[in-house]
Amino acid sequence: MTARIKYLLLKYRAITLLVFGQRALALEVFEEMLALYPGDAYALGSRAHVQRALGNTTEALQHMRRLTEIAPDSAAHWFNYGFMLEELGQYEEAAHAMRQALELDPKLDRAWYGLGLVLIRLGRLDEAVAALKTNTELQPMSPYGWYQLARVHVDRQEPEEAVKIIRRLRGFEPKVAAQLERETGLLTAQSV
Repeated sequence: MTARIKYLLLKYRAITLLVFGQRALALEVFEEMLALYPGDAYALGSRAHVQRALGNTTEALQHMRRLTEIAPDSAAHWFNYGFMLEELGQYEEAAHAMRQALELDPKLDRAWYGLGLVLIRLGRLDEAVAALKTNTELQPMSPYGWYQLARVHVDRQEPEEAVKIIRRLRGFEPKVAAQLERETGLLTAQSV
C-alpha cells in the first residue's frame, strides 16, 4: 500500500472517529498521519482542534503555532492561532496573529471581529472601534460586531453612537437590540 493511500484511509478513519465522538482515538490517528507526512497542514490543524476540544489548550496552541510556521500564508491558520491565544488571555500575541491573518486576507471578517475583541481586552478602544467598524462593513447583518461596537461606544462615553446601533439592530435583530438596552440602560425613542 502506498503512503498516499494509507494516509487517505487514516484520514477517513479519523473523520469517522470524530463523527462518533471518539476524539482521543482520532488524535492517535492524526499522529499516524503526521508520521507519514510530518508537515501535513490538515493533520496538524485537526490535531490542534481536537486537543483544544479535549481541553489540552497548551498542546493545541503549540500545534497551531507550528501550523503557522509550516503554512505562513494561510489567513485561516493565523486566525485560528489568534483565537486560541485570545482564549488563553495572551492578548498582545493574539492581536499580532489576527493582524497577520488580515494582512493575508483583508476581507476576513471574523479576524476583524477577533482583533476588535482583543483590542477591547487590551483597553485600546479607539483601535477596537476601527476593527469592529470594518467587521460590520463586511458583515452588516451579523449582530456580533454591532453588539461589541455599541458596548465600546458606551465605554467611551458615546451613548449617542450606541443608540444609533441599537436602532439599527432593532431592524434585523430586535432581541440583541433589547439586550443592549437592558445592559447599557440606554433607551431608544422607539422603546420609550
